[in-house]
Amino acid sequence: MTLLVLHAISLPPGRFGGDAIERLFTNRLDAAAHPFFREIAALRVSAHFLVRRSGELVQFVPIGRRAWHAGASRWRGRERCNDFSVGVELEGTDRGGFSAAQYARLAALVRALRRALPLRELAAHSDVAPGRKTDPGARFDWSRLLAELARA
Repeated sequence: MTLLVLHAISLPPGRFGGDAIERLFTNRLDAAAHPFFREIAALRVSAHFLVRRSGELVQFVPIGRRAWHAGASRWRGRERCNDFSVGVELEGTDRGGFSAAQYARLAALVRALRRALPLRELAAHSDVAPGRKTDPGARFDWSRLLAELARA
């Protein structure tokens, strides 16, 4: 795994907390629990990690295994980013900001992953699937993440 792909997710859209994200990534989402869930209940997607608004870190897929987070994707001439990337979901939206706790936890995670993997690059979902995806969005502060990484 040489690439980390950053995502943003909230379920239902724009709402934080609850267990819907975990249910989606473990194929247990109840389609009847919210009208939006009917649209996505059949999806079979996953991510390696979720960083909650509080900074809590949840792992879904071991880093040595493929997660299904990037979909149809391309990074620097390589197709199928799921094959060589770690997927990290930030609880949030592509139009909103992210919490200080999320930046701190994400930086700690990136540092740990760099020790365990030949992780060399970070990209947004929108970078690997342009025109199809917009997350984590323009309000994700890359310079803040880089500053957090430099504190180590």
